[in-house]
Amino acid sequence: MDAMQAIRETFFQECEEQLGELETGLLSMLEGDTDTETVNAVFRAVHSIKGGAGAFKLDRLVRFAHGFETTLDKIRNETLAPAPALMKVMLRAADVLADLVKEAREGIAGDDTRAKELLGELQVLSASEAPPRKSADDEDGGDPFQELGFQPLVLSFDGEEGDESANAPSGRLYRIAFKPKPELYYKGNETSRLFRELARLGSVRVTCETHDVPTLANLDPEAVYLAWTLELRSEQDLTAVQEVFEFVEGNCDLTIETVIAPPEAPAAAEAPAPGLQALSDSSQQPASQADPTKEWVAADTQEGSGSGAEGPADGKATRDAAKNAAKADAANAANAANSQQGTIRVDLDRVDRLINLVGELVINQAMLTQRVLEAGVVKIASVSSGLDDLEHLTREIQESVMAIRAQPVRPLFQRMARIVREVADATGKSVRLKTEGESAEVDRTVIERLADPLTHMIRNAVDHGLEKPEARLAAGKPEQGEVRLSAAHKSGRVVIEVSDDGAGIDRPRVKSIAIKKGLIPPDVQLTDGEIDNLLFLPGFSTAETVSSISGRGVGMDVVKRSIQALGGRISISSRPGQGSTFSMSLPLTLAVLDGMVVKVADQTLVIPLTTILETLKPKQADVHGLGPDAQVIGIRGGFTPLIDVALSLGFRHTRSDPLAGVALLIETEGGVRSALMVDAIQDQRQVVIKSLEANYGHVEGIAAATILGDGRIALILDADAIVAASNRNSEPMLAAG
Repeated sequence: MDAMQAIRETFFQECEEQLGELETGLLSMLEGDTDTETVNAVFRAVHSIKGGAGAFKLDRLVRFAHGFETTLDKIRNETLAPAPALMKVMLRAADVLADLVKEAREGIAGDDTRAKELLGELQVLSASEAPPRKSADDEDGGDPFQELGFQPLVLSFDGEEGDESANAPSGRLYRIAFKPKPELYYKGNETSRLFRELARLGSVRVTCETHDVPTLANLDPEAVYLAWTLELRSEQDLTAVQEVFEFVEGNCDLTIETVIAPPEAPAAAEAPAPGLQALSDSSQQPASQADPTKEWVAADTQEGSGSGAEGPADGKATRDAAKNAAKADAANAANAANSQQGTIRVDLDRVDRLINLVGELVINQAMLTQRVLEAGVVKIASVSSGLDDLEHLTREIQESVMAIRAQPVRPLFQRMARIVREVADATGKSVRLKTEGESAEVDRTVIERLADPLTHMIRNAVDHGLEKPEARLAAGKPEQGEVRLSAAHKSGRVVIEVSDDGAGIDRPRVKSIAIKKGLIPPDVQLTDGEIDNLLFLPGFSTAETVSSISGRGVGMDVVKRSIQALGGRISISSRPGQGSTFSMSLPLTLAVLDGMVVKVADQTLVIPLTTILETLKPKQADVHGLGPDAQVIGIRGGFTPLIDVALSLGFRHTRSDPLAGVALLIETEGGVRSALMVDAIQDQRQVVIKSLEANYGHVEGIAAATILGDGRIALILDADAIVAASNRNSEPMLAAG
């Protein structure tokens, strides 16, 4: 990849971040949060995308972003109210902007019809809420650029004096010479917006240079004749000033000069800063008619130097002051860069390779410990201490590397907002998406593989879960339905829920459809939970007609398989007339977990530590029979099912003696407690997760596999699946032997 291609790829990566900020900001504005910071964040996101697109000559993207930015600028200047109707159009515009970014990244020349229609809608809405016209007095005597809304910037095209507050000396003084090239306007940029951004840094005086403007007969309509001289009084350093013009670099002639250094710099107070004498000499006007900018600078000169003349010694002081000011600016720029250097970009391949190496490190550390134990050398104090230190260090490295891969689910949730809008428009429903827990962090691999199943669930929630507006009103509900998307950490896992306030699952209809499709026998008796789980059967669909959204019987079965492939589980709860909730429990990482190594028959298994509440040594008085085969154990006045793991997995054909083993009290995701019977506990350690499904196939009751310190492979138990199978009184899940 050459340098330009690398820069281009970085631009598109930054576009993804900007689009996320844009989505978040627009949704906040739709909810009524229209404070200055939110509006400015939305504007900056679109402006940054437009500026980068202009640098790569992505004209379609620039044109749309420019129109989008124009509307945002009116909101930012409070000349346009962010009404709900306007915000909904702007959310659709954000979707189009994301599509244009994707097309530009992939080199696709798409259709501009939708983009033009949206820009037209924005223009109509903007025009319908135009601000009232100014009075005649304002038009005659006011600032010609005041309608652009960038106060306190004073534009002086005719030499009139501006606001007296601008004359107060403060901070640094910068002189900026700015002359646009035609390319600047071709890419949708405007000088007034640049000046407005500059005015946010401090007090600005602007002088328009018109001496290059030809007569009307010689004027080229595509040429640029105007130039500007700006003088900025600001506490900001040079880097902040340069950032204002970063998107137009190469499309203008630009020089930025530090005329006066910060007042606190000792050397700067000894003599006038360089260039001030030349500025004074260049003025041929009487003092009474002098440019107010020059009066302002002269006042600073007298205050800083205490002398109006500059002799040889003063000239040296001036040069020293210039050097000190340059050094101070360089140091401040470096400090600012360091303070902003909160993140770095790293290729994902490098991170994945590091993850794999850390996994091998964990395995080798376990193997080394095992071999030292077998050799009996661990009795030596220094060796034992060294092994402990190595284990702690390995764990810290593993946790640090895992944190690198951990990402908040916010970008994933933001993508779902668009799905809700599109399905709502297609179905004629009014839907509001509410998100919670967007900051919950999960391994990026989990997030990537969760996108498709979550999309299916969101589409189903809007299409099947929510009623039509008229049906909701008839049921006494608000016309607008709500879909809630939440994430939370629980017992070392992340639980993601998709819920709606719709009609709930029509269980009689679900059962009838399943019988009609031959998925269940006609005379079968099912609980509410079992009927709900029919939704996950392949080929099941409640849609009466096939559409672009649903009806082909593909979706929820794919969701379940995808979640199981991630080592997760999915469950449903529904109340008629009140809505449904789909809950997914997923591991935080697919790389490493803390587990308890146990012995079951002649097999070694690993049980995730996050599922274990406590360990018990059963007593005769605590164990009771229940029916012909089941057993329960008494724990603190209650009874808990006792599940023989060896019998459930088919490692043994007869029930083991519970008094000879150990009971592990666990709690499933549904809050159900059970006791797993194992023969013995061997160790508690960190293990590296190896996908069994990818290397062998899906095995009921087994979540994954790992490599032990002695090189043997151990299976990682899926405790929830073991409990569920026991509740169904199923046959052994694994073949004996």
